[in-house]
Amino acid sequence: MKLRDLVRRPVYRLYARRVEGRIDHDETPKHIGVILDGNRRWAKASGGTTEQGHQAGADKISEMLGWCTETDVEVVTLWMLSTDNLDRPEVELRPLLNIIENTVRGLAADGRWRVHHVGNLDILPAGTQNVLKEAEEATHGVDGILVNVAVGYGGRQEIADAVRSLLLEHATKGTSFEELAEILDIDHIAEHLYTRGQPDPDLVIRTSGEQRLSGFMLWQSAHSEYYFCEVFWPAFRKVDFLRALRDYAARHRRYGS
Repeated sequence: MKLRDLVRRPVYRLYARRVEGRIDHDETPKHIGVILDGNRRWAKASGGTTEQGHQAGADKISEMLGWCTETDVEVVTLWMLSTDNLDRPEVELRPLLNIIENTVRGLAADGRWRVHHVGNLDILPAGTQNVLKEAEEATHGVDGILVNVAVGYGGRQEIADAVRSLLLEHATKGTSFEELAEILDIDHIAEHLYTRGQPDPDLVIRTSGEQRLSGFMLWQSAHSEYYFCEVFWPAFRKVDFLRALRDYAARHRRYGS
């Protein structure tokens, strides 16, 4: 280990404690959404392969969830694979799916998290579908943070799926289009989202410096606070997480008022 790293570590820990000491835990977000961005760019900057970048990003997940257990966070949504990612070349997509499957298995085996899949299950390979289903079933009774693994997820796809589900439900009831149009409100659609029954995200964190949602939780994030962090996801540190919480706590949420 280099001398500068030996010097930096205690300084970093001291700074992290100072940041943590300034956080108002009464203002901790209950639901945090995280866009895990920058794996490939981190790998390129580090001289590694794309697969190594995805693996480093996957390894960061349980560490970040550990930080969440030290707060009052109740729900964490992790965007691990978008619908657009499924168009990547097979030579990159298959290793990425393997990493995601192993990560989900690890989260389920940990015993601290309740795993829930959000996304379109039908567009995923059969093996990935089975892993997600098994993880959800195995952790159903776990009394811990609810971890939404967004795999095969797209915000527009979610809204389209919600509307489709709503129409099919009312079709089975014999409701006419005219009758449905008369009663339809936002709650009807919300009841058919992938996250139905959950609180909307209070805070959405995106790493890598990109300042856009890219379709992440379009419906649910209408009143969310956003925190854009410059570091790539594999390099995301506890102090970066604490800064996000501190920034969130300092804001005044008006909900349009």
